[in-house]
Amino acid sequence: MKTKYILLLSLFLVMVMGYSQETYTLDKCLQMAFENNFDLKGIKLRQESSKVNLQQSWGNIMPSLNGNYNIGINNGRSIDPFTNDYINQKLTFSNAGLNISAPIFNGFRLKNSIKQNWFNLKASEMEVEEAKQNLTVRVTLAYLQVLNAQDAIELNKTRLEVTQQQVDRLQVLYDEGRGNPADFTDMKGQLANDQIAMITSENNLKEATLNLFQLLGLEPDTQVAFESMDTLEAFRLYPYSDEEIYTEALQNLATFKAQEYRQDAAKSAVSVAKADYTPEISLFGQLGTNYSSAAQTFTETGSTVVETGSFVNIGGQEYPVFANQSQYDAADINYWDQFDNNLSTSYGVSVAIPLFNGFRAKNNVRLRKIELEESKVELESTKFEYKQSIQIAYADMEAAFNRFQALQEQVGAYEESFRVNEIRFNNGVSNVVEYIISKNNMDSARLNLSMAKYEYLLRTKVLDYYRGLF
Repeated sequence: MKTKYILLLSLFLVMVMGYSQETYTLDKCLQMAFENNFDLKGIKLRQESSKVNLQQSWGNIMPSLNGNYNIGINNGRSIDPFTNDYINQKLTFSNAGLNISAPIFNGFRLKNSIKQNWFNLKASEMEVEEAKQNLTVRVTLAYLQVLNAQDAIELNKTRLEVTQQQVDRLQVLYDEGRGNPADFTDMKGQLANDQIAMITSENNLKEATLNLFQLLGLEPDTQVAFESMDTLEAFRLYPYSDEEIYTEALQNLATFKAQEYRQDAAKSAVSVAKADYTPEISLFGQLGTNYSSAAQTFTETGSTVVETGSFVNIGGQEYPVFANQSQYDAADINYWDQFDNNLSTSYGVSVAIPLFNGFRAKNNVRLRKIELEESKVELESTKFEYKQSIQIAYADMEAAFNRFQALQEQVGAYEESFRVNEIRFNNGVSNVVEYIISKNNMDSARLNLSMAKYEYLLRTKVLDYYRGLF
């Protein structure tokens, strides 16, 4: 009995797990795409680089402070860093210093560099927004393609069920020796066609799902469901003209804002390059000291009488000359005392005047001006391309809307035709060829209507993107 309960519990858990599919909404897909999409991550990193560049341009205004220290051993003839005398011995030496410099004037190079990097940062921020807008519309379109594939599967499933019912009905007649055997075999052939259509639609769903998960930056998961979107309100002609959409695009799309900031940055780059024509003025200061192992101090400990090597002649006889000579004890000067005693400072103003630099300044300014013109041309080109794209997208939207309206009427007509032909075929009034033709017409019209519905939605989402609604 206990084993029976365990088996029932296990079966219940398996059923619960089998039906606990995770449901993905469009908002959830967009959130995951913003977190995981690799292209968006790369663009965000470039934005971080722009932040660092701006911080560095502000840091360049501050004074620079640098220290240096070295220690070494010298053999042979050298200059004693303590006495500046030539010596010929082994000694240990050490030097330390501190340097500070501060820019006073450099042709507004630093000011214009800050402006340039600020514009570049704003452009990077707009490029992140542009990438988000592009990713949003791409994920939305991919999501709609998944829903379209799901609807196609449902239509093909219904189509297959209807055909299977006819095959089963004709199978009974065939087994009983009644009816036309050709009707049965023709219907089985139609069943195979419907099965192929089902396989194709299932494969289309897999491809659409793979495409969506690629945009999300995630591994494909076939155990998820996608929430349908309410599309009833969408089927009215788009309420904005292509000119109105283009006007909103210029105001709202991050693409244009990013390029405008890049153009402003190019203007600042010209001013930065012109700074090469002006003198640079800066303050400087230095603090230095040194150590030598040859440095010593001498302390007088007394005196002694020594011959000087000279003589005096007294009465025709020479007498040596003696003199008092002081005696000293030598002691090495320690490391830190020498560093303290040998301190030296210097400070002043430095002026660098550009006279000739191989036309580097002139050519640099010319290059920056060319880059400025390129940014202007790129902005105008982008505006022109977007205007054309909007006109094409608007025409495609109108065509999709008109096609959907026509297909609605076609579906209604073919459904009524199939209803009549099905009754006639089931009552033996019409043949299987008429039935299959009528059924295929209805099924094709339904599939085409579903495709037209999502095509129109895709076109409207593209126009929403151009208006900056994403």
